[in-house]
Parts: sequence; C-alpha cells; structure tokens
Amino acid sequence: MKALDIIVVGGGMVGLSAALMAARQGLQVALVEAHAPKPWQKEQPDQRVVALALDNQALIDSFGLWQDVLDRRAYPYSTMTVFDAVHSTPLRFDAGELGRPYLGHILENDALVEVLWQAVIHESNILLYCPDKIGSLHETESEVRIGLQSGVELSARLAIGADGASSRVRELLGIATEDHDYGQKGLVAFVHTERTHEHTAWQCFLDSGPLAFLPFGEHCCSIVWSLSQTEADRLLKTEPEVFCQALDSAFAGKLGKTRLLSDRIAFPLRRRLAKTMIQGRTLLLGDAAHAVHPLAGQGVNLGLRDVSALRDAFTASAGKTGDALDGAQLVRWARTRYSENTVAALAFENINRIFSNDNVALSLLRGHLLGIGDRIVPLKNAMARYAAGL
Repeated sequence: MKALDIIVVGGGMVGLSAALMAARQGLQVALVEAHAPKPWQKEQPDQRVVALALDNQALIDSFGLWQDVLDRRAYPYSTMTVFDAVHSTPLRFDAGELGRPYLGHILENDALVEVLWQAVIHESNILLYCPDKIGSLHETESEVRIGLQSGVELSARLAIGADGASSRVRELLGIATEDHDYGQKGLVAFVHTERTHEHTAWQCFLDSGPLAFLPFGEHCCSIVWSLSQTEADRLLKTEPEVFCQALDSAFAGKLGKTRLLSDRIAFPLRRRLAKTMIQGRTLLLGDAAHAVHPLAGQGVNLGLRDVSALRDAFTASAGKTGDALDGAQLVRWARTRYSENTVAALAFENINRIFSNDNVALSLLRGHLLGIGDRIVPLKNAMARYAAGL
C-alpha cells in the first residue's frame, strides 16, 4: 500500500480544491468520489451558479487554473445592489470604492468542477478512487483507516470529509448536527432581461424571501428566488409567461420585462451545522461542516475559505515543527473556521428573518436600514470587503 498523507472523501469543488491544495504542498493524497462529474456543456449552461468572491478566485488562480475557468464561462460583476420591496433606498457596493475592477465572478458549478477535476486527474501526487464510496472509517492516535465499498483499504495520517451536507464521513464519526428547515425552496432559472444588468449582482428582499438577479451575459441573468415550498411548487408549474409576470412584479421591473431561457428547478433550503469540524485525525470541510442559506451566495465561498485556511495551517505547521499535519495547528484551524462559519451562517439566517417577513414594523424599518448602511461609508466598505473576501 502506498504511504498516504491525506485521504479526501468528496469530489465537489471543495473536495477537489482540498486535494489539489494538499498535493501542491507535496503531500501524498487519495481522493474518493462516487461519480465522475458530468462534463461542462457550452450550449447548455448549468443552472447551479456560484458567486465566486475575489479571495477564492485567488485560490483557484494559485493552482494555475483561473484562465481555464475564464475559457469556459465566467461573468464579472463590479457592483452589488441590495434593495427592499417596500422601501426604495438601496444599498450599493461598488468595486471602484475598494480599488478593484470587480467584486467577483458568476460562474457555473459544472465549469469550476470540471477545471478542478482535470487538474486532479493529472496530478501525480493524487491517487483517484472513482467510482467508489467510503464504507468504514477507523481512527487511531496516528492514522485514519478507510475501507472503500470496492474492498480497497486506505490508510493516511489525516482524512478530510468534503462529501456534502449528507456527509457519510460525518455520519461514521458520529458527529451531531444542528439543523433548521427554513420551510422554503430556492427556485433557479436563467432569464433574458429587457434592460442590461449593468454588471451588477442584484438582490431584492421580499416578504417571502430574497430574490437575486446575477449577471450571466449582456441581457441574461441567473435568478435565485427563495420562496415558501407551496409557492415555489406552484410557480414551477405555471406557464412561462405567467411565471415571468410574477417575477417582474416581485423584482419591481428593475431590469424590465423578463423571458425564461431555461427550465426552472427548485431545491429545499436548510441550515445544517456540524457540532465540530475536527474529530481525531479527521476534518470536515464545506457543506459537510456547514450548509447555509444561499443568501449572498456565500455557501461555496465559505467552503473554499476552509481550504485556504487549511493551506495556511499546513504552511504554518511545516514552518514551526517541520510537520505540515501537526495536530495542534489542525485544532486551531478547526476552532477558528468553526467560529467564523457559525457566525456567518447565523448572520445570513437573521438577515433573512429580518428582511423576509410581512411584519409591518420591520417592513418599514428594513428599507431605512439599507439606506443608513449606504450612507455610512466605513460600514458599507467593510460589508463590501467581506462579501468580496478581501
């Protein structure tokens, strides 16, 4: 059996990034994934889009892969505009105020995963086990032993569970979660807009939940609409013209009339926070540790920040002890990331709770809060820097 430093379970963008990051640090890695990703399709965009912040763009660029992402499809946005359906005073973030040309890029999940996957399969420090699944996990003080359903046995000094919100790694470790069902679904689709989006990521707060228009071409946007489960199911079944009328009304016609360019799909919205991100010699990253409300598109960004912070922990460990996988540094990483992710998850939830309800007093207050936030420049810049990952 080849000596391994790390076993990564999960081949989504967080797991792939973690495996690639570790391999580029000179560590020997095994990656376990149930299915190879479906190919990115130029003519049929993936409806699952990512609002990738600047710090995570830098992570992908550090792998030498950002140009490969751009060669597929990625749309920059230089402004974010947040407004309330009841009150007209918006909160605007502008990249120029931060000395940047843009705040981030909107890109397809499939595009980023394909770029990372191609890099992983050509990385000499990574052994790929796909298709395969984890069957068992046992830890000692110095190693983690993982049995795969194919019968392969793997052993490494560290294991990483990046296998999503229904993580098998987390289940095998017996790590409990704190769950909250929002009673909502996120409805996504691509739409043509009568007016150009102005390279702006738009977010409107409605009584039913936030509605985002994310730039995806000159007159094209990806919409992410948080709705009650009943209303989402109803709108999935309506005629396209009726759906667009409802969409235009909800968005107050900011971009003129819309026209559907794709199917509509919806997914349930839930929060799931693991009680810890480390147990023994096993770490949890991304949705395996923290599945959050899609508000502000921060879920993927939080997961990739787990990876960047882990890279920093490896580097610090190697510098201090000569061992990149020093346990004390990993515990510090887990404590810091757990705190930051929990604060972020609850902040998204409370913002959604305050801005997405029909309470009359809050309806009158929330628009004013956006207007006040827009006028307090240091506060606004701090929020913009956080959203951009600066």
